[in-house]
Amino acid sequence: MTRPPLEVADIVRAQGNRFIRTSCRWIHWSHRKVLLAIARCRTAALGGHRDQCPRCGYRALSFNSCRNRHCPKCQSGARDRWIAARQSELLPVPYIHVVFTVPHHLVHLALVNKKVFYDLLFHATAETLLEVAADPEHLGAQIGFFAVLHSWGQNLLFHPHLHCLIPAGGLSPDHTRWIHPRYPFFLPVDVLRRVFRGKFVDALQRRFQQRQLIFPGSLRPLQNQKAFRAFLRPLFRQNWIVYAKPPFGGPHHVLGYLARYTHRVAITNHRLVAFTNNQVTFRWRDYAHGNHKRMMTIEAEEFLRRFLLHVLPRSFVRIRSFGFLANRRRATLLPLCQRLLLDYPQPTTPTSHTPSLPPCFRCPQCATPMLRVESLSAWDTTQLLHRRIRLDSS
Repeated sequence: MTRPPLEVADIVRAQGNRFIRTSCRWIHWSHRKVLLAIARCRTAALGGHRDQCPRCGYRALSFNSCRNRHCPKCQSGARDRWIAARQSELLPVPYIHVVFTVPHHLVHLALVNKKVFYDLLFHATAETLLEVAADPEHLGAQIGFFAVLHSWGQNLLFHPHLHCLIPAGGLSPDHTRWIHPRYPFFLPVDVLRRVFRGKFVDALQRRFQQRQLIFPGSLRPLQNQKAFRAFLRPLFRQNWIVYAKPPFGGPHHVLGYLARYTHRVAITNHRLVAFTNNQVTFRWRDYAHGNHKRMMTIEAEEFLRRFLLHVLPRSFVRIRSFGFLANRRRATLLPLCQRLLLDYPQPTTPTSHTPSLPPCFRCPQCATPMLRVESLSAWDTTQLLHRRIRLDSS
């Protein structure tokens, strides 16, 4: 993929300092850290390294990446490493993609209680799937799945939801056989909605009683218990959104599918179209109106504000595994699942779905893989750039 002509880093370098000054009332140190990392990513400020071709001797200078998980340029490597580590964990069965979304009514509360709210979303989703799947009326099995947190919509507004990728079927209660789903849709969505809503609201009430929630600004009246109960009451009068996509292919297809959802940030550089007159134009997909592709133009300050809405709490894990794929059970139960599925015919999927790892840096003259021969500090790379500028000007 070619390098995009416009990057989030360009907007941060142009308007980041002004944005920080005008947003000092609410901006956090973690937001400043993300902006600084994006602005310095792959520049002399982070140092670099010199690569050399072992065949023809060609040398090249490369700048280091910031490796911040919110940086649009630093996620492909982490994503490919994560997916490569998951290859041995995939099972030869179709997979189901289920999305759990919370109502818009809770968005403001979630925004000021990110860590508590995100944890609650993971736990309520996992308990819902495990409980409904274990019910003999639906599947009667112990399932395993990955869950990935996304907090954005295509327009960059705050929209927390979980993407769950589930192997179709599960272990029998006595762990002696693999149970295949009896429904084409795996688990009934209407049941998942009701159970998810009940578990989420109940857990939210417990967090309130344990004083784990904060209510700043306009939310302050909700500190009163009666007001908080009244705030939650409308949640039972609406259907919560749980969306299950049709089953798709086996392991090779899953790897490509995972690549679309893991290690993503709110917006990629390739969606940016223009940055002129302090306005940013980007592409977005309008899911509410026929999935049409549209253009949106907003002020640069508003663009940065929306981008920073999705900064994760410190050390927060946004990709988690549950059921027989949970870290404590995976070593024992995953090999058991693989043995029970040895005789199950593997679905045939096109090899084009398999994601390829990024190629190593090759010499532009003879295509030989380059070798790193020297690591450079920020001072070293700056001096080299200044020397190169002087030579070019002379």
